[in-house]
Amino acid sequence: MLREFENYLLLELNRSSHTVEAYTLDLTQFEQWLTGPATEATTADIRAWLGSLAPAESPRTLRRKAQSLRAYYRWLLKKGLVNHNPAADLTLAKAPKRLPEFVKELEIEEIVNTYDPSDFISLRAHIVMLILYSTGLRQEELRTLTDADIDFSLGEAKVTGKRAKQRVVPLPPELLGEIARWQKVRDSRYPDLESPKPLICGRKGHISKKTLYNIVNNSLASSSAMKKSPHVLRHTFATSMLNGGAALDSVKEFLGHSSLSTTQIYTHLSFNELKKAYNAAHPRAAEKS
Repeated sequence: MLREFENYLLLELNRSSHTVEAYTLDLTQFEQWLTGPATEATTADIRAWLGSLAPAESPRTLRRKAQSLRAYYRWLLKKGLVNHNPAADLTLAKAPKRLPEFVKELEIEEIVNTYDPSDFISLRAHIVMLILYSTGLRQEELRTLTDADIDFSLGEAKVTGKRAKQRVVPLPPELLGEIARWQKVRDSRYPDLESPKPLICGRKGHISKKTLYNIVNNSLASSSAMKKSPHVLRHTFATSMLNGGAALDSVKEFLGHSSLSTTQIYTHLSFNELKKAYNAAHPRAAEKS
C-alpha cells in the first residue's frame, strides 16, 4: 500500500524524492505504532500518536507528520479504501518561524579560498563550497547536476529543482574557469564515468547525499555558524545577494522559489542595508555637524 502511495506522490503529484522519503518514514512509524490496520485508524488514534511523540519532537516535525497523514488519507479516500479522512480536522500549534542560519562573508570567503589544488579531496570540497555559495543551489540540485547541464558559451547552468521544475542559473566567468579545471582533475581520477557525467562525483558516479553533507559540514567546522549544512550555504547566498542590493524578485528566481513569500524570510537579514538607508535619509539618524 505504501509503495503505491509513494508512486502516487512521485508520478502524479510530482513531489520531490526528499518529501516522499519523509512521508513514507512518517507513515511507517504510524503503522508500526497502531495496533490495527491504518484504514481503521481514528482521529483519536492520530492525536494519541502525535502526543506520544511530542516530548521528543519539535512542533515543526509534528506538523509534517500530520501533513503526511492528511495526504495519505486523502489518497485512501480517493481510492475508496476509507470513508473519511481522520487527519483532516487536526489542529496543531503553529511552528515558530526560525531565522535562517548563514555564514559570515569573511568566513565563507576564507573557507572557499583555502584548499590544496593538488589534492583531489581538497579540490572537490573547494568546488562544492564554491558552487553552493556562488549559486544558492539546493543540495540535491548540485548532487544531480551533470556536465550536460552546463553551457560554457552562455555562462549558465540548467538546474532541475523541486517537482522537476527547471530554471537557468548564470555562472560567472571565474566560477566557469574553476569548474573547467575541476572537470579535468575529475576525469583524470575517474576516466570511466558514464555520460552525462555527474559534475560532482565519487567512485560510483553521483556523489551521495551523506558524502556531500560531510564535505560541507567539515568545511564549515571553523565557521561561527551554528548549523553547518549545505542549506546554510543557500541561506548565505541569499543573504549576500540581498545585502549587495539584489531585488527580492531576482533572488526568488535564483533560488527557484515558487512564491515570493518564501524568499521574504531573508529580507530581515539585510539589516546593514536598512541601517544605511536610515542613516542616509532620516534627519534624526546622525548628529548634525
